[in-house]
Amino acid sequence: MPHQSVTNIAIFASGAGSNAKKIIEAIHFNKEKGASIKLIVCNKPDAGVLNIAKNAGIDTLLIEKERFFRGDAYLPELKEKEIDLIVLAGFLWKIPTQLIRAYPDKIINIHPALLPKYGGKGMYGHFVHQAVIDAKEKQSGITIHYVDELYDHGKIIFQETCNVYENDTADTLASKIHALEHLHYPKVVEELVQMQNHR
Repeated sequence: MPHQSVTNIAIFASGAGSNAKKIIEAIHFNKEKGASIKLIVCNKPDAGVLNIAKNAGIDTLLIEKERFFRGDAYLPELKEKEIDLIVLAGFLWKIPTQLIRAYPDKIINIHPALLPKYGGKGMYGHFVHQAVIDAKEKQSGITIHYVDELYDHGKIIFQETCNVYENDTADTLASKIHALEHLHYPKVVEELVQMQNHR
């Protein structure tokens, strides 16, 4: 049976949703891209990403910890929407093993540093940028990778760098990293969709 020609995506996000918004803008409303964002999954009822989903007419799923980690990981909802690819965009919970097994090499994440450096538990957002500044690194960047059982560990798909200058702060570095994320994450998602649709 040939694979369907449209990849159904669920975006998992916890915050303002700027990366989710860029991905929605790039592919959701462009039928030629061969992708449909079926679901925004969020763990915070007041997250900005929920408004982005509402404005785009995309269904949302608000999840709670107990069921996500010790229940069915919301697999029935994902299966009901026929989700093929899960895109993490600022989602701060670890992905449970159950979900990783159900979607092998079908869950991707973006990390605001050059993995394997500055990854792991507690390394997100401002904490990452401050660690890079404190270490006097000359470069930072973004890493897009597949998700496995360990934090920030799965196979790397894409990296892009930016320079870190002596007068940079965690905030100025964050701005540079955001620009890289917004530029490259939608493109990488598109490429993965094309690969999946041509299998």
